[in-house]
Amino acid sequence: MKKGLVVLIISMFSMAVQAQEKWNLKQCVDYAISNNISVKQADVQARFDKLTHHQSTLALYPRISSQHSTGFQFGRSIDPTSNQFTTNQILFANHGLDLGLDLFNWFSKKNTIKANEYLAQASVARLEKAKNDVALNVANAYLAALLNKEQINISKVQVAQSREQVDLISKQVDAGALPELNLAETQTQYATDSSNLITAQTNYILSLLQLKALLNLEADAPFDIEVPPVASIPVEPLSALDPAVVYQSALENLPQQKINNLNLKASEKNVAIAKAGLYPSLSFFGGLNSRYSNAQKKIASSFQTIDMPVGSVHINGISYPVISPVNQPAGYDRNTYFRQLNNNFSQNAGIGLSIPIFNGGMARINWQKAKLDVENQQLLKEQDTRTLKQDIYQAHTNAVAAIEKYNATRIAVESAQKAYDFARKRFDVGLLQPIDLILNQNNLFRAKINMVSAQYDYVFKMKLLEFYKGLGLKL
Repeated sequence: MKKGLVVLIISMFSMAVQAQEKWNLKQCVDYAISNNISVKQADVQARFDKLTHHQSTLALYPRISSQHSTGFQFGRSIDPTSNQFTTNQILFANHGLDLGLDLFNWFSKKNTIKANEYLAQASVARLEKAKNDVALNVANAYLAALLNKEQINISKVQVAQSREQVDLISKQVDAGALPELNLAETQTQYATDSSNLITAQTNYILSLLQLKALLNLEADAPFDIEVPPVASIPVEPLSALDPAVVYQSALENLPQQKINNLNLKASEKNVAIAKAGLYPSLSFFGGLNSRYSNAQKKIASSFQTIDMPVGSVHINGISYPVISPVNQPAGYDRNTYFRQLNNNFSQNAGIGLSIPIFNGGMARINWQKAKLDVENQQLLKEQDTRTLKQDIYQAHTNAVAAIEKYNATRIAVESAQKAYDFARKRFDVGLLQPIDLILNQNNLFRAKINMVSAQYDYVFKMKLLEFYKGLGLKL
């Protein structure tokens, strides 16, 4: 029953894997870069900073705004077109166009444009870094899945050998050549090897789930990976990955170093921007305005002169009237909306000077803060540079150790294989107990697992050095 269940599970697993489309590392990396949430967020931020830079360049142009309003006045108020008191309800409208232009502000806008340009470039480098981080994580998960896949293959061979031993010893027990204890020992080993196979398959499925999470794939989506022979994975010779050479290349190529340099340049421009706030600024302004009121529904179109008595004088007891000529409207036209706008049209233009005297120390403190930010960016750059150098030299040391460990495990496999082959020959002629054969078989199994693990560990550590050098990730 147990044997049948193991065979069924293995068969179902194999069929499921064969039915899925297999992805290579390039497909995984490309898909992750296109769909990973962190990369998308970095892309949004890069576009945001690009817009900020574009807006700062547009700030060099004049500011133009148009204002329009309309409404009713009630009660005692002033007619906005005649400036006379009235108690009538008035429908009014005001229109204006204003213009403003900074003539000189100690290059504040010029430095703002440059600072925003550096920040936009830093965001592009940050997007590149996010892509590199995702690619590195995907490569790590991909290699881990390959390792688990290799462990499945090794476990399958181990199960087949154990199964063969169970069949052979079972026949010998039936013939009375061996005691039943030997059969029980080989059946126990077969069960253990079958359990190890299931564990390896489970670990492989879990590694695929981790890889799918990095790719932003649904957990239940069909997915499997190609398995290139680990020996065929191209690896740079260790002599070409000297840590000093890799470090210099990393300083020039890695996005984090570009980010630090650009952030430092932006902070230096921010110092100049903050310092400009300490000095006066000169600006130009101008405007066009007009208004309308329905209180003036008519306007005089023609005039006539009439003699208007304004009083009298008395001379020798005789009263003489005093006459003064007065112009009076003789005809009226409608005071239309557009006529009022034309008659009430006014213009203004001038130059403004703004002098900061005291604003709670804000301008000077902002300048001091900007200088401190430059110091902080310099420290961050130095810290990241030191960390990068430490990581590269540590990665090189780990790569050297991984190579030595891999070579040692290869020798261990060769020795374990010879020991198993000798033990199998002695067992076949009845000179070795089954338990001793099982012991040699387990030693060989562990040696192969250790060798495969060391080999993938060595490949990843070499790929990490290649990544630092700027060679990318290739399997």
